Amino acid sequence: MSNVTKLAFGAVGVVFGDIGTSPIYAFRETFVGPHPLAIDELHILGVVSLIFWSMTLVVSVQYVGILMRADNKGQGGSLALVALISGKLSKSRYSGLVVLLGVFATALFYGDSMITPAVSVLSAVEGLTVVEARLQPLVIPIALVLLIALFLIQKSGTAKVGALFAPVMVTYFIILAVLGVYHLVQLPQVLLALNPWYAVQFFLTDKMLGFLALGSVVLAVTGSEALYSDMGHFGRGPMRISWFGFVMPCLLLNYFGQAAMILSLDEISAARAMENPFFNLAPETLRLPLVILATCATFIASQAVISGAFSITHQAMQLGFIPRLSTRHTSEHEVGQIYIPFVNFALMIGVILLVLIFQNSSNLASAYGIAVTGAMLIDTCLMTVLLIVIWRWSLWLAVPVVLVFFIVDGSYFAANATKVADGGWFPLLIGGIAFTLLTTWNKGRRLMRDRMTEAALPLNVFARSAHGSAVRVPGTAIFMASTNAGVPSALLHNIKHNKVLHERVVVLTVEVADVPWVEPSERYEVTDLGEGFYRMTLRYGFMEETDVPAALAQSQLCGGPFEMMKTSFFLSRQTLLPSAKPGMAIWRERLFSWMMRNAASAMEFFRLPTNRVVELGSQLEI
Repeated sequence: MSNVTKLAFGAVGVVFGDIGTSPIYAFRETFVGPHPLAIDELHILGVVSLIFWSMTLVVSVQYVGILMRADNKGQGGSLALVALISGKLSKSRYSGLVVLLGVFATALFYGDSMITPAVSVLSAVEGLTVVEARLQPLVIPIALVLLIALFLIQKSGTAKVGALFAPVMVTYFIILAVLGVYHLVQLPQVLLALNPWYAVQFFLTDKMLGFLALGSVVLAVTGSEALYSDMGHFGRGPMRISWFGFVMPCLLLNYFGQAAMILSLDEISAARAMENPFFNLAPETLRLPLVILATCATFIASQAVISGAFSITHQAMQLGFIPRLSTRHTSEHEVGQIYIPFVNFALMIGVILLVLIFQNSSNLASAYGIAVTGAMLIDTCLMTVLLIVIWRWSLWLAVPVVLVFFIVDGSYFAANATKVADGGWFPLLIGGIAFTLLTTWNKGRRLMRDRMTEAALPLNVFARSAHGSAVRVPGTAIFMASTNAGVPSALLHNIKHNKVLHERVVVLTVEVADVPWVEPSERYEVTDLGEGFYRMTLRYGFMEETDVPAALAQSQLCGGPFEMMKTSFFLSRQTLLPSAKPGMAIWRERLFSWMMRNAASAMEFFRLPTNRVVELGSQLEI
């Protein structure tokens, strides 16, 4: 098996779980959701035609065809795209708007990360009622047990479980295709819906209902962002092979099979089957195994979304939008396999509340679309900047392409906006809270750095004056500094209170670049200030782990090697005092102060040895 084939196989298990579990509820929700449709040939063929063309335009063309070409050193996703674009627009007045769009897409992703496990697992467990209607009271308890178990296993890592993902998902997709083909053979004329005229005819007949139906049709393309976000793990080539050669055909065969099955039934039987058409595809004796397989698939899909939440949180931390959070690496070999306890706990509480509040997958589906379509619309905005500003497409080519996707994604978003009262408020609430936290932290850190820089004493001046006024003691002192300007407050307080300086004093700043990885040759920048003083800058990419001791162990740039047992790390801990100074509203200053108090310590974040760290505090007004 070639390397490309192995990557394509692995991508099926990790990336396509979200979009792969959509057939369990997407077709059903279009007919029995908040805006029910008549179960007849016009509407069934119209809906399946909409699903086919949505999958073709949104997933195949927009994400797999265009956005996958926009990689930031191999990495994809909204934040990677924002970093790529803002790097090119650094001197433009629009760069701030681009960053805000990316941050809002990230905020919406957290709502999606809560809804996906809830709706996927709940819809699969509801298949038990197709096998035996009397099992209805057990659906919510079983779903909650599975979901809580899913979050509890996160701390042990997904490396071993991940090895099982691909075979299970490949089996699941093959079963999707087999069930679809079985019913298609009996009614092949359903394939006429490949003609977009059937979708147009649906809109012409039921104008308003056709528009509202888009709010459920879009459930068929949920997970599109995951294809782009996970590009760095598998590469665009293998993922395109997986999508076009396997996943997309299996999904379409199943959707068309569901349509063929419903059309082959009489009116009463069709209405009954439409309550759960996915599980009714299987013969009665095989429905329980299908429920078990679908539950496994939704479990895997949920795992992928949760891992994505950890990954995007790590990126946001490195880019300065989220406070330092305790992060554990669950694999000695794969740097991307991480576990963030706070995010895991927050997602688990959100998922449990969702299940208890909404009670069934149909109600949850109403809440699902707004987060997905909001992120899709933002990606379209970013894609516009990408095509015109970065890639410099001719306007006669770029404008029609962008216009098509604005119409498609805008229509989906508008249709889902009508469901805000029915549950769409939840992801918007989560997104709003996340957006406020992300922007407050980013702006607060910027204001704090500005205030510290205003009163900063140049380090070269300090080095000359301090050399003769303090006793020099053996060893190395490393003072962590958030900026390259001035003297860290910890260094000032140390000489003020202890009146000593180490033989070697290093002022160290860690910078995170807007690229995923930094070349080893660009990792270090050192300035020798004389008198045993050095200023060092360590640079990392936003996908890298900021392991300061490991970087220092490889450095010989500050007058010789670093021995950890002869090195002390001095950290500045600021206590923020909200003030009426221009910058942020008082409530945001208090929120920022609370975030500062609850952030993980720099010692843990930079992986500093616990027995070699000294913290010195100070007060600061912002």
